[in-house]
Amino acid sequence: MKRPGCLVLMAGLLLFGCGQKKEPAAAKSTNSATPVGNPLMAPVEYLGAVAAAKKTAIKIIDTANINQQIQLFHEQEDRYPESLNELVTMHYLPALPTPPYGMKFDYNPQTGQFKVVKKEP
Repeated sequence: MKRPGCLVLMAGLLLFGCGQKKEPAAAKSTNSATPVGNPLMAPVEYLGAVAAAKKTAIKIIDTANINQQIQLFHEQEDRYPESLNELVTMHYLPALPTPPYGMKFDYNPQTGQFKVVKKEP
């Protein structure tokens, strides 16, 4: 009597599984980290990724350096610089770095906040 009940239970578990659903191939989202497309285009995609990573790295390093110099200026002069050029004239920076292509520096002299933002067309 117990055996048919166990068989039905086992058959039900085998048929329904754990409730995991598989997504159809068309519904999967493509992630930029996953390889997609033609293998012949891999070198082009790689170079594009390297260029994007370089742009991001330059942005992060320049932002950190300028923020550090703004804070140093604030500690020594007891005020924020009126402009980023004042950091150069007061010898806190040898020169202002150029922002990455398509980006610009945004500085607020009242709060000392500095960031790199996209240029508006």
